[in-house]
Amino acid sequence: MKTPASLIDEARRCAQLFRLGRDIEAALQMVDLVDAAVPIFADSQERHAAWTHVLGAILQCQERQDWIGVADWLEYDLVGLLKPN
Repeated sequence: MKTPASLIDEARRCAQLFRLGRDIEAALQMVDLVDAAVPIFADSQERHAAWTHVLGAILQCQERQDWIGVADWLEYDLVGLLKPN
């Protein structure tokens, strides 16, 4: 299992790829990021609900091909969830 710190780095790198217009490469990395993040949010119902909200927003942006929106959700909201309290 990856650490929250390593996932924060991955989320930021993935967001940067979306900002650079490298959406296919970023989307592939995002799949790995999401898979690795799932276990981290399984510890409490509150954290799981927050994760579900962020993931839903990311997927809605992706569906609209709003790559800047995806990048923002990854870089700010997901990173915020991964940071220790």
